[in-house]
Amino acid sequence: MTLEDLVRLRRARDVMDRDYARPLNVPALAEVALMSPGHFSRSFRAAFGETPYNYLMTRRIERAKALLRRGDLSVTEVCFAVGCTSLGSFSSRFTELVGESPSAYRARRHEAVAVVPACVAKILTRPPRNGEPVRNGEPVRIGEAESAAAS
Repeated sequence: MTLEDLVRLRRARDVMDRDYARPLNVPALAEVALMSPGHFSRSFRAAFGETPYNYLMTRRIERAKALLRRGDLSVTEVCFAVGCTSLGSFSSRFTELVGESPSAYRARRHEAVAVVPACVAKILTRPPRNGEPVRNGEPVRIGEAESAAAS
């Protein structure tokens, strides 16, 4: 993979980070990266370790967690606000990544995160990816994985 390919893939990833709520699909993202859809999907996975769809859904779930912590929107409103079109698919993916349903996450207390700067909260509340271990609905951080495996 060339440096030019990586620059184009990064451009497509930036579009996903910025425009996660818009309807995005592989052909549209491949066009941003100036690649064919198949080549884009393979190259994206090779460069970033996950498929474009998984990356986009992780961004959407991160944003959904922030909206659910606020507590002023219903789960359905959050689903559509982050660009998902199916409440069932959104709930299933949210539960898969976070370890609890959107409703349960929304009902849980989040005061501890409220006092943390947004840039740190984003890292601490990031949904786990690529088989990362999960404990109490949150990813286990570096150095904690051994204690999670022991418990």
